[in-house]
Amino acid sequence: RTQFILPASDIGTVTQLAQDRRGVYVRTEYLSASRAIVEYDLPLAEIVYDFFDKLKSATRGYGSMDYELKCYQAAPLVKMDIMVNGEPVDSLSTIVHRDEAQRRGRRYVQALRKEIPRHLFQIPLQASIGGKIIARENISALSKNVTAKCYGGDVTRKRKLLEKQKKGKARMKTIGKVDVPQSAFLAVLAVRDN
Repeated sequence: RTQFILPASDIGTVTQLAQDRRGVYVRTEYLSASRAIVEYDLPLAEIVYDFFDKLKSATRGYGSMDYELKCYQAAPLVKMDIMVNGEPVDSLSTIVHRDEAQRRGRRYVQALRKEIPRHLFQIPLQASIGGKIIARENISALSKNVTAKCYGGDVTRKRKLLEKQKKGKARMKTIGKVDVPQSAFLAVLAVRDN
């Protein structure tokens, strides 16, 4: 059970914050005309990461909270895997609530798309639950103009160069490895609920 002591004018924003984190309303008690105590039952997983920071922001620093472990309850949690170029990245896997999985997966792959540099082949970024893809983004391939040196003349030479490039990209995609930079891991951690 979580108790919030806050200015009465901020009850609405804190209520919205708690309900967004799967909170169940318990009661509200007014200490004075300007101070109140609001109680919610919140899952520990929802407040452990950055809830206190959000509370301080919502109440302009005047809110505080007290948390007491009430009981353990079953919840529909699933393991969400993040795959880069078809390969799962274990350090990006996370346990999420089933109702939040698709939204969070979409935000994770969008954050990764901004952090992973482009390669000469297309890189698919996918969030999956048990083999089912729930979100996908693509990092487009860098393109090199192989026909830049061909001035006019025979079209067959240009086609030959483009075909050779196409085969090379296909081979590179099958054996190519994508290194995920450290900044991508930090970006996924920062995504939480901004």
